[in-house]
Parts: sequence; structure tokens; C-alpha cells
Amino acid sequence: MTRNPVQALFDWKVRGIRWIEIILLVVVAALVLSVYVAKAGAARESARISQLEREIAETRQRVRLLRAEAARLEQPARLEVLSRSAGLAPVEMKHQADESALDSLVPLPEPAPVAPAEPSSGAAPADAAAAQVEASATAPAAAAPAEEPVR
Repeated sequence: MTRNPVQALFDWKVRGIRWIEIILLVVVAALVLSVYVAKAGAARESARISQLEREIAETRQRVRLLRAEAARLEQPARLEVLSRSAGLAPVEMKHQADESALDSLVPLPEPAPVAPAEPSSGAAPADAAAAQVEASATAPAAAAPAEEPVR
């Protein structure tokens, strides 16, 4: 009687239990364990999603409250009462300036004239250029008029 090798595998027994039954039992146990692990991971993710949705809802509620508070604080009537109590008033027309009057309010400083430096026989050209830059940097600061505050 010649037996097929696959048939021999199915008939191979250890203490009355076939090897194929042991292998199938191990595979089923691994499948059950993997389903349990996947289900536990899905439950954790579901709990995390629920927590994030609650946080989003709370944040949206805070945003609505802050927008309502900002709208209340920016009411023109309320701001007018506060400005009057602080002693502020609207700007009168005689205190306003147009574009052409801006130059007369704060005059621009005049640039200092730059005299060409003649290099002496003993000085290097780099030293003469450095002295010229230094002289032009200090001249406008000394010639600038004192600024008056704009009203």
C-alpha cells in the first residue's frame, strides 16, 4: 500500500492527536488573539476620537463666546462713553492736516554737504574714505532740528 505524502501528513499522530489538528488549533488561537488585539486598538482609537470631538465642540463654544464678547466690547456707543469719561473727544477740523501740510509739520533733515577729501601723501586712500564716511555720519545728526509733536 503506497501512501501519498499528503495523506501521510494527515494521518501522522502524536498521542492520539493528528498534527494537522494541532496546527489548525494554533492557527485558530492566533486568529482569535489578533482579532482581540485589533478590537482593543479600535476601541482605544474610538475613545480618542470621541475625546477630540468633545474638545472641538468645547473650543467652538469658546470661540462663539469670545466673538460675542468682542462684539459687545466693540459697540460704538460703549466706546464713545468710555472715551468721553477718559476725557477724549473727536478731532476738530482745525487740528487735521492734509497731505500738503505734512512737510511743514515735521521738516526733513537737510543732508550734509560732502566735501571731496584730498588724499595726502602720507595717508592711504582707505583711511581718507573712512574719515569721509565718519564725517558724513555725524553731520546730519548735529544739523537735524528738534522735532515738535504733532497734534
